[in-house]
Amino acid sequence: MEALPLAFTTGWASGINAYACVLILGLLGRFAELDQIPDALTRTDVLIVAGVLFAFEFVADKIPYVDSAWDTISTVIRPTVGAVIAALMASDTTTLNQAIVAATGGGVALVSHLIKASLRLAVNTSPEPVSNIAVSSGEDVAVAGVVSLAAFHPEIALIISAILLVLGAIGVYLALKLIRRGLERYQAWRARRSAPANGNGTL
Repeated sequence: MEALPLAFTTGWASGINAYACVLILGLLGRFAELDQIPDALTRTDVLIVAGVLFAFEFVADKIPYVDSAWDTISTVIRPTVGAVIAALMASDTTTLNQAIVAATGGGVALVSHLIKASLRLAVNTSPEPVSNIAVSSGEDVAVAGVVSLAAFHPEIALIISAILLVLGAIGVYLALKLIRRGLERYQAWRARRSAPANGNGTL
């Protein structure tokens, strides 16, 4: 079960940006020659495909509403990538352990993806694009930093990714609460505006 901390961390990262996770792991595995990174991720064709898809997501993820559409498409992709990466990391263990590690990677990736998608929907309630760019850039930096750290210090990266997961869930709760309050205030304002008009119309 030594692969479990790395599976959790890469699962979190895959839920945010699966292609960046694959690309960073592959580059580290090839140039830093880290044994814990599967050889399949260091292949040239895998790196090229991951790089192209990462470049596409890098742009799409910073455009309001396009990012949410991309998140919808990625609902199956990100958890699947998280599970596959985790399974590859545990390929030299027993079938049961490999299944547990893969389920951990896929499950964490799904939760992480849902949190990301929810937060981005909340951000899209703002009409300006600056917030989308800022949030997306922050996600890219976090994924790069946590995945790189996980390759050398998986236990520390596990703690950080778990904290980020919890903070993300709290952020979703607070964002939804603020949006609901905003809708209630808007409805109350609409009701106040329509009340006099209706009253004058009946005189």
